[in-house]
Amino acid sequence: MNIRYQRRRSTEVHIGGTPLGGRNPIRIQSMADVSTMNTEAAVAQAIRIIEAGADYVRFTAQGEREARNLGAVREALRSKGYDTPLVADIHFNPKAADTAAANVEKVRINPGNYVDKAKSFRQIDCTDAEYANEIEKIRERFVPFLQLCRKHGTAIRIGVNHGSLSDRIMSRYGDTPEGMVASCMEFLHICREMHFDDVVISVKASNTAVMIRTVRLLVRTMDAEDMHYPLHLGVTEAGDSEDGRIKSAVGIGALLADGIGDTIRVSLSEPPEAEIPVARKLVDYILTRENHEPVNAPDTYASDADYHRETRAVQGIGERNHPVVVSRRHPDEIAVSTAGTPPDFIYTGRNKPETTVRPVAPLLVDADCFDSRPDTFPYFYAKDAAKIEACQAATKFIELEYRDIDAAMLDLLRRDKATVMVFNSRHLNPVAEIRALILRLKEAGCNVPVILRLNYRETDPENLQLKAAADFGAALTDGTGNGIFLCADTLDATVTERYMFAILQATRARISKTEYISCPGCGRTLYDLKMTIARVKAATSHLKGLKIAIMGCIVNGPGEMADADYGYVGAGHGRISLYKGKECIRKNIPEAEAVEQLVCLIKENGNWPSEE
Repeated sequence: MNIRYQRRRSTEVHIGGTPLGGRNPIRIQSMADVSTMNTEAAVAQAIRIIEAGADYVRFTAQGEREARNLGAVREALRSKGYDTPLVADIHFNPKAADTAAANVEKVRINPGNYVDKAKSFRQIDCTDAEYANEIEKIRERFVPFLQLCRKHGTAIRIGVNHGSLSDRIMSRYGDTPEGMVASCMEFLHICREMHFDDVVISVKASNTAVMIRTVRLLVRTMDAEDMHYPLHLGVTEAGDSEDGRIKSAVGIGALLADGIGDTIRVSLSEPPEAEIPVARKLVDYILTRENHEPVNAPDTYASDADYHRETRAVQGIGERNHPVVVSRRHPDEIAVSTAGTPPDFIYTGRNKPETTVRPVAPLLVDADCFDSRPDTFPYFYAKDAAKIEACQAATKFIELEYRDIDAAMLDLLRRDKATVMVFNSRHLNPVAEIRALILRLKEAGCNVPVILRLNYRETDPENLQLKAAADFGAALTDGTGNGIFLCADTLDATVTERYMFAILQATRARISKTEYISCPGCGRTLYDLKMTIARVKAATSHLKGLKIAIMGCIVNGPGEMADADYGYVGAGHGRISLYKGKECIRKNIPEAEAVEQLVCLIKENGNWPSEE
């Protein structure tokens, strides 16, 4: 079957003068981080976000007062010639949602805390009748809100967060994609019953694999009920700098590659206007695939197919080993160490290094230059396939493109148990071609390990981060790929190596450094989030494999920290609470002391290297 990139067809939602879904462009948005009650600051920041290219601007509205003041913010923006729709972000307060409906173009509510009580991680044992009664309570509160939205022409977003599922949902479904989808569908069923169609959906998580699986499950669930609401995509608490960009591109890019997504927000712990050009680059990159040359894929191809496959192990590649990193270096650079994790293999091509130089990793050299020196392996190409079985090396690599995968090649790869495939996709839609390859290997019963190679001509590091993370990330979160090989001639090899390890970490395929789960901040954040992130990183960045959450407030804090080892959460003006897993250990610590106390907490629990 022939496969092309194609956007999912969704229904159109009216949001002021900027409709969403249907045949409209993929919309870009961000969220302000100033106090919603500071009208002047809110207007100034909204203008910066708009002028950066945003289609919508979101503000937090903790209560009715903030929701009402959004009307003043909107009027001030209109008086200055800006008619970009505003969105109110509501948690815990249905009355604030009611007020916001009259003052903005869209209201986001969180099913996890709209009517259900705040998360306490209690196990609630409900009978089916009791569970149905709780849903009826939601209906009684939600229907009047929908009526207000209809009256004022206001759209809504049903925004489910992995970090704020209710105890009721958690008790029945667990901390799962199924629970997130069930939480969303409870509200969608009421919207359908009320014939209220101006609805946008989001299901977000800081774990990219969970976020991707959940969105795909939601789409399948809605399709089964003939629902086609547009989707807002985002990775919560993605962080800052290149890690934040890579993590966002993994989660959002994988879904955009499926054709899913009508609006996106790249959540960075940076000024909100900095999010817009990043989001635009990511969308524009995926849209280059429109009308591309089709991929001839097996009939089992589908965006949500099972691509996981068992492979043989060769030189620590495949089977249950974590994905390896292959780097292309010049022979003069093979001994260069970096502060980070070194690559697992270094490819030098036809350039033979001096025998006296000790490389930081085993070498791959083109087969016609191979001389059997220790820790060196031959690298073949499709044209040399006839020579591969005669080669007596313990491990052999062969680089192939999709056009090379015929019956004879599949037979060779099945027979020669010492061979690893390096799959080099040059297609405009590498995600589709990689998926087609994996399905072809599965159908042929070929268990050769596969390293994915992708090539980019980029001089801008941010462009490379986004493109590589979107492409490799989609494959890795599919469960595909026993290694990655990122090539960019215009950037130093140590840079591309850093990006590869960051992509693997963002997909949770391989952990090589401290994992930070940090929110972007909003009007609920009552401490200097960006400075704090820098201080926490400076103190803990050597703690490989530890997950530390840095959260602006309590809304998603405890929930996202269920996936973290330690949490640093805003508790009030200049006050911080520290968590170990789900449990709050220290409350209302002065901000000036909090990072030091976080370090003490980590040490007390034995997660600090003993020699330090």
